[in-house]
Amino acid sequence: MSGDLWPAKLRLCGCHTMTRASLPAPHSIDDAADVVAWVDRELAGCSLPDQRLGRRLRKLLVQIAGAVGGSLPLACQDWANTKAAYRFLSNAKVSEHAILQGHFQATRSRFAAVDGPILVIQDTTELPYQRAQPRRIGSICRVNSGRDKEGRYRMHTVCGLLMHSCLAVTAEGLPLGLSAIKFWTRAQFKGTKELKRRINPTRVPIDQKESIRWLECMKQSVALFGAPERCIHIGDRENDIYGFFCTAQALGTHFLVRTCVDRLAGDGQHTIADEMQEVTVRGRHQVEVRSPKGAVSLAVVELRYRRIHVLPPVGKQKRYPALTLTVIHAQERHTPKDRARIDWKLITDLPVRSRADAIQMLDWYVMRWKVEMV
Repeated sequence: MSGDLWPAKLRLCGCHTMTRASLPAPHSIDDAADVVAWVDRELAGCSLPDQRLGRRLRKLLVQIAGAVGGSLPLACQDWANTKAAYRFLSNAKVSEHAILQGHFQATRSRFAAVDGPILVIQDTTELPYQRAQPRRIGSICRVNSGRDKEGRYRMHTVCGLLMHSCLAVTAEGLPLGLSAIKFWTRAQFKGTKELKRRINPTRVPIDQKESIRWLECMKQSVALFGAPERCIHIGDRENDIYGFFCTAQALGTHFLVRTCVDRLAGDGQHTIADEMQEVTVRGRHQVEVRSPKGAVSLAVVELRYRRIHVLPPVGKQKRYPALTLTVIHAQERHTPKDRARIDWKLITDLPVRSRADAIQMLDWYVMRWKVEMV
């Protein structure tokens, strides 16, 4: 990553290297000695090709720790330090892997220091930028910028980077740090609807899709921790990928994903939804929800779960095996007046034998929102 893609390196230094998992406690962030000690711990496993680059990274992290979320000139305070920071970020020898190498090792140490299951939460983030020459950095998406004088919608392309990251969290919700990350950009953005006019996306091998990031980051996390049986990989509906489920099984690790695909099940003559309609309510659970206007209320969801023999997609049945998975539905019986009805459908390789097990899966999935706040 070089040239106009150096903002990704800045993102790593300014935000994602400094996760809540590893920053000093808020009351001690102003303590210079505490910040330096934290930086030294996070960089202990970092190996840059030149010692001067290592010293510059250390100094840059200490500066940014005093102005997290602020601009680079604000953190550096003077032009000399700012210019040195830009030179560091533009250096072809400095990659995102080199910057994060120490942090990954620190995350692994924190993983080894705790017991029990670890939730590895995946999510994709868009990093938009304004550039005089947008093509040099790449495209993220196209957005509606209003109507022209003739009433026609105007669309413009947003330039920037995409970042897919894995945040390791204990079952109690304590963040441990990042375990994998992937940056990329698009030479040209083409929406899903436009692509579907020309190709059937289900017939395209996953290694030719952006979706491969989910599998790659899972593999990186498993390799980092070396204990796949302890990891539970959590993702939203974009992560509802059959190849991901099969890869998890091959790695000996676990997953919990919000599902949106009604797959073939059993003997292939019916679907998951058909089987779940036969399942009676196994219990109820009260959850706190917030309406679009911010009003907080309690909702009661009905829990259904079943172990189901799930078949691979029709076009990929020679490539993937059938899997026996647990499907969990958590749904409100009626639609409230001030918000959408809760309708969660989760799929996991883990067994669910009781109402308590189903609630635990819901609680673990709720942890997914922690990655949104990193």
